[in-house]
Amino acid sequence: METSVRKFFERYESCFNQSLGGDMDMDEVAALYASEFVAASPAGVMAGKNDDQLKQLMAQGYARYRAMGTKEMRIRNVRLSSIDDYHCVAHVAWTATYARKDQPDVAIDFDVHYFVQKLDGEPKVFGWVSGDEQALLRKHGII
Repeated sequence: METSVRKFFERYESCFNQSLGGDMDMDEVAALYASEFVAASPAGVMAGKNDDQLKQLMAQGYARYRAMGTKEMRIRNVRLSSIDDYHCVAHVAWTATYARKDQPDVAIDFDVHYFVQKLDGEPKVFGWVSGDEQALLRKHGII
């Protein structure tokens, strides 16, 4: 499972960066997620379905990231915590690079903890826990 999950996050990173570049294949992005999922952050907990609304929200999210000057998202490290033969938590350390007006680019490190399920071959994200993205962006002068 470890090899397939690591390859999965290479694909996840690639999809994210393609979408930041405006080359969005929302079907490919949606294929990274299970049919239902849950997300938790300091903003609260939400549950959702992998449907057309998710694709629309993801497209809007990528547009928002581009508008903020997000240039690139790179994975620094993936550490896996196995739960059983079908599930794990992928602790993903990211670095986001932002362009800022009249200032040097800024790189921000953050972590997201993804709940991953592997059934029928392909891993899928069925949930994630993240920190306070808005506070981190404010701290670094992005928003």
